[in-house]
Amino acid sequence: MKLVRMMGLAVLTASALVFSMTAASAHDPETAEGQAAARTFLADHVPAERHAVTGTAAGVPCVNGMADKYPCKNVDLLSVLPLSGLGGGNGNDIWGWTDPSSGKEYAIVGRTNGTAFVDLSVPTSPKFLGNLPSNGGSSSWRDMKVYENHAFIVADFITGHGMQVFDLTRLRTVTTPQTFTADALYREFGPAHNIAINEETGFAYAIGSNTCSGGPHIVNIQNPKAPAKAGCVSQDGYTHDTQCVVYRGPDTAYSGREICFNANEDTLTIVDVTDKARPVQISRKGYSGAQYSHQGWLTGDQRYFLLDDELDESRGTDKRTKTYVWDLAKLSAPVHTGVYSSPATAIDHNQYIKGQYSYQANYQAGLRILDVSGVASAKLSEVGYFDIYPAGNAANFNGAWSNYPYFSSGVVIVNGIEQGLVVVKPNLGGK
Repeated sequence: MKLVRMMGLAVLTASALVFSMTAASAHDPETAEGQAAARTFLADHVPAERHAVTGTAAGVPCVNGMADKYPCKNVDLLSVLPLSGLGGGNGNDIWGWTDPSSGKEYAIVGRTNGTAFVDLSVPTSPKFLGNLPSNGGSSSWRDMKVYENHAFIVADFITGHGMQVFDLTRLRTVTTPQTFTADALYREFGPAHNIAINEETGFAYAIGSNTCSGGPHIVNIQNPKAPAKAGCVSQDGYTHDTQCVVYRGPDTAYSGREICFNANEDTLTIVDVTDKARPVQISRKGYSGAQYSHQGWLTGDQRYFLLDDELDESRGTDKRTKTYVWDLAKLSAPVHTGVYSSPATAIDHNQYIKGQYSYQANYQAGLRILDVSGVASAKLSEVGYFDIYPAGNAANFNGAWSNYPYFSSGVVIVNGIEQGLVVVKPNLGGK
């Protein structure tokens, strides 16, 4: 039986906690080793300085477990741009864009009242370029992805929001913050909880909308400014998140097919969406300990899937943050092979895998980085973290909502519900 849908499961705090204007000064290591680490870090970045907007130190290495006021391990602080410098509201999802003509990196920062665009050319001093207001109201749940230099943005619980399309190349000429308008608006659904895009095929998957029984609403975005409905996946009802790929994994029966891996509240549901008008459900599998299967990501070889469950920490007896490992040797029979339990006790939310690492945004525990090279035996290990919410580590909905780890520079951006944009640089020893 389906679980009752939880709207992101949090009743977010009524007012954002404003980022401190009197944060402690940059961490001053006392050891020779710490001083050497600081000199090396600062030689590779601009010298540590007070961020003009936040009062928080920028360009601070993680030394002796701290970077400025933030607990950390192998992750250095570059900067923080608070919500007050991004157009207000509370933070939610985040994505990134790299301009193919210049190599410039940009953050696309979701907020309850709109979407902010930030130039990360100097990551220790991010530059707010402007805001695309929400279409028709405020929502705690806004999500965005990128295809062909365009951002595609949805929001939940706004009846007429639809999917905003924004041409990111417009940012190239911005010199002062702007209030933007969308280049196109797709109206075949109103609210949607989330959106995924298969950049290889040019199809978007709006999920948790008021169509398709809440399952993936498929949109052809190959012409970004003229999106067109392509199909529905409604067999298993509401989908909370998905990853859709051209399949190159070990199950040769599906080689070259477009496959979606859906977190469907109480199951992992795998669907062949190659024929957008006639999607085929391949499998639907529950797992021990399921409370709310929220989101997950494939390993690079597409053999394994890491799934996070948003309610198992608060409802279960084991309060540690858990990651569920799936073996997908046969897509028709996925096998739950084990669970990684973090030292932290926060709720997990969104994770993305790059190379051998999973970058997890786990609310009060902040950004957590897991080495997944032992995934075949369900052995994951934490190799780094950056805690953007030092005040606690409980199963509550504060802190890190999501992250984006795919910039070629190695910079990782995190969006905090109360904190805004946090820019960091993992230092994982060249692994």
